Amino acid sequence: MKRLVKRVAAIHDLSCFGRTSLAVVVPILSTMGVQVCSLPTAVLSTHTGGFKGYHFVDLTEHLAATIKHWQELEIEFDCYYSGFLGSPQQVDIIAHLMDGYTGEKPLTVIDPVLGDDGRLYQTMNENMVLKMREFIRRANIITPNFTEAAYLLKEKFSPEIPVKEIKKWLVRLSEMGPETVIITSVPDCQDAKNTCVMAYDRLTKRFWKVSCVYIPAFFPGTGDTFTSVVTGSILQGDSLPIALDRAVQFITTAIRASYGFDYPRREGILLERVLPSLNMPVVAGSYEIIE
Repeated sequence: MKRLVKRVAAIHDLSCFGRTSLAVVVPILSTMGVQVCSLPTAVLSTHTGGFKGYHFVDLTEHLAATIKHWQELEIEFDCYYSGFLGSPQQVDIIAHLMDGYTGEKPLTVIDPVLGDDGRLYQTMNENMVLKMREFIRRANIITPNFTEAAYLLKEKFSPEIPVKEIKKWLVRLSEMGPETVIITSVPDCQDAKNTCVMAYDRLTKRFWKVSCVYIPAFFPGTGDTFTSVVTGSILQGDSLPIALDRAVQFITTAIRASYGFDYPRREGILLERVLPSLNMPVVAGSYEIIE
């Protein structure tokens, strides 16, 4: 029987306070008309971006049992969407889930969460980097940030990198398995006031770029937000450049809506104020084809 709405297995951690991970994945995809089935990899009292002394509960031992129950119920998915994985063992468990599909292969989106600002997150290590390099071969789409792309490729992190070099990175990442590679938080060497997203579609051999004005504020969870909008957009039938455009526009709108208020930035963007904009008509105009 055909499903009335698309169904996603969202494999992320759950931060009980702060707008990151499942706290943004669920409302964004739900607003975009997608059923979200959560598979929490860990539960944290708060997210790790700006909070100290947080309580961390590793759910590795529960993942296999949840997956087994889903399989007994013959629950099928239109998409696997993986974010934060807390251990190499979790990578193996989720890889087994993705490899065990029957019938038509679901869209597989992997956000290879490893680090930012040129360094690994405190919960990550080189072993996880090695695991992630193998894990992403299962993906249709990956969305590393600039730091994570460097780690996956064993490249030196540098904020000054030409577009032609990023294009090479995109192709090399695609050669590791995924058909579509999207790198976020790329420094725009053509305009120091901008940051950009660059993408490569191996099937069409096209490169895409969406730029936005850099706003000097750090809001945790924007990576989760970006990939969630891209995932929802693709599941709705949008093209890659339209999905990129929608995600960048949404992030920009959310940051601008949040920036003018005086509140702790570590709580994340004021998602609740901008969620309805996800249902507005698509207005394309900021993406570029990179030759």
